[in-house]
Amino acid sequence: MQLDTVANALINIKNSERAAKEECICRPTSNLLGKILEIMKKNNYILDYRYVDDKKGGYFVIKLAHTINECKAIKPRYKTKKHEFEKFEKRYLPSREIGILIVSTSKGIMTHHEAKEKGLGGRLLAYVY
Repeated sequence: MQLDTVANALINIKNSERAAKEECICRPTSNLLGKILEIMKKNNYILDYRYVDDKKGGYFVIKLAHTINECKAIKPRYKTKKHEFEKFEKRYLPSREIGILIVSTSKGIMTHHEAKEKGLGGRLLAYVY
């Protein structure tokens, strides 16, 4: 039984990248996972993704760009204020300019760079570099 769809999908993506596969299939799906994949696509960590409805809950087919070194879900999902992102950048990312933290804010799911610009805090969901 799989409990965390985001963590399972990110581990699946990382393992498929390391095995040099062109695409991977992630199931089960969720709206949260879809928004995280959209952010990864916008930041060029994956090429494309699509949702396939198979009448059993569906799955995502993700085309890999082979640019991911590490991607994981952050557990527990820490609360952060707008001025606390630097502490978590030091903890999860290798350098200040490398990688993104994915944050759930009151204005939606976004990267920590966008949240800093908008002056928002939120909960940390995942990191990618």
